[in-house]
Amino acid sequence: MKPASPVDATLPSLAERLRWHMAPGMAWLCCVAATAVTLPAGAAVVERVRMHEAPEHTRVVFESTGPVLYRVFKLSDPDRVVVDLNASLADGLDIGKAARGHKRIASVRTAPRGGGRRVVLDMAGDFEPKHFTLDPVSPYGHRLVVDLFEEGRAEPPSPPVQSRAGKRDVIIAVDAGHGGEDPGAVGAHGLYEKTVVLQMSRKLASLFNDTPGYRAVLVRKGDYYIPLRRRVEIARRERADMFISMHADAFKSPAASGASVYALSQRGASSETARWLAEKENRSDLIGGVGNVSLDDKDDVLAQVLLDLSMDANLAASLEVGETVLKKLGGVTKLHSRKVGQAGFAVLKSPDIPSLLVETGYISNPREARRLSQADHQRKLVRAIHAGVTEYMRNSPPAGTLLAAQQASGELRYVVERGDTLSEIAERHGTSMARIQRANGMRGDRIRVGQVIVIPVRS
Repeated sequence: MKPASPVDATLPSLAERLRWHMAPGMAWLCCVAATAVTLPAGAAVVERVRMHEAPEHTRVVFESTGPVLYRVFKLSDPDRVVVDLNASLADGLDIGKAARGHKRIASVRTAPRGGGRRVVLDMAGDFEPKHFTLDPVSPYGHRLVVDLFEEGRAEPPSPPVQSRAGKRDVIIAVDAGHGGEDPGAVGAHGLYEKTVVLQMSRKLASLFNDTPGYRAVLVRKGDYYIPLRRRVEIARRERADMFISMHADAFKSPAASGASVYALSQRGASSETARWLAEKENRSDLIGGVGNVSLDDKDDVLAQVLLDLSMDANLAASLEVGETVLKKLGGVTKLHSRKVGQAGFAVLKSPDIPSLLVETGYISNPREARRLSQADHQRKLVRAIHAGVTEYMRNSPPAGTLLAAQQASGELRYVVERGDTLSEIAERHGTSMARIQRANGMRGDRIRVGQVIVIPVRS
C-alpha cells in the first residue's frame, strides 16, 4: 500500500480534470488543459467546517463567505477523498479538529493548490462522495456539502422483539425533526428547534421503552440531517405501528403560541397556519440538500386504488389518535388549536403507518421558547403524548401484539420495579389510580418492589 503524501499531488483522471462544479448562479467552467489546472484565486473564505456522523454516512460541510468553485474526487491505495476549492481558509481554522472522533475519517490534510486550497480526507475504507451546494439559510452562509457513503453497506432492520406469551411489542417510531445543516426554527438566545426536539424525542422514546408491550425507535439519534422520505423508510424498515414527528416551530408572528397536532391531508390544509407550516416543513429537504419529496411511483391504476384505501384507513387512525394526544397535551400546556390540523406534510405520507406531527410549541414566542428549553416542561409534554398514544393503543391494539392479547383477556399483570409509583404506573398504561386500586382491592397508593398488580385494560 502506497503511503499518503503530506498533501496528494496525484492528478485525477482526465475526465475529472475537465469538470469543475459551481455554486448556483455561477457559470460552468471547463478547463481543457491536460496538465495540472491552476485554480483562479477565490474571493470566498471558508470560515467553518462541520462534520456530522449519521448511521449511514458522514456529512462534511464547508461554510464560506460566498459561492465557491470546487472539485471532489476519490483516490485509493490508501482510500481518500479530495476536495479542491478556489477559496482560502480563515485564519486559525483547524479542519483536522473537526474530524476528531469521527470513525469514518481518519485524518485531514490541507495545502495551497493553484491559488485555492486542497483538502484531503483520509478515509477508513472505500467511501463514495456525493456533493452539492446550498444557498445561505439562517444561521448558515454559503455551503458546500460532501456526503461520504460507505460502499455496499446499509443499516439492517432491527429484529422483531417478542414480548411475553410470544407476542410482539407495539413499535413507535419517534422522529426528531430537522437536524444537521437544517436547524429548523431558531428562537431567542439561539435556541435551535433541532436541539429541543431531539431532547424531547429521546425522553419520549425512553418513556415508551419503559412501558411493557412497547418498543421505541429513534429515527434521528444525533445532530445530522435525514431526508423526509428516508425518515418514513426508516420507520417502515423497523415495522413501526405508529410514526410521531416532533417539532417546535416558529410562525411569522411572535405572538403565536401553544401546542398543535397535525395529520396528513390529501386535499389541502385545514387552515392557513397548517398550510404555512406544511410548506415550511417540506422545504426542509431543500435546506438539507435532497430536493422535493413526493409519492410519485404509483403508476398502476390498481396500485393507486389500494394505496388510496390504505391512506384513508391510516388517515382515520391518525386523526383518532391525534385527538387523544391533543386532549392530553391540553392538560399540561396551552393549545394553539383544539382540533387536529391537516396539511400535506411530506414526512406523514406513509401508506401503512398512522402518523402524527406534533408541534410542541413555538420557539418564535420568547416565553414559550424558554419553557421548551426546560427539562421539566419537556417531560410534561412527552408524558402527555405518551399517555395519548397508549390510550389509543389500549383501545385499538395492532394485531399480534402483547397489547392485543391483553385486550382480549381484559387485563395485564405488572411487576413493580424500583422507583415506580402507582400514579406513574397508571399514567404509563393510560388508566387511573382508582381503576388500578379497584382491580387490586387496594385502599391506598403504597406499592412494593416485586409486587404483582393487575392493570385493567378495558374501559
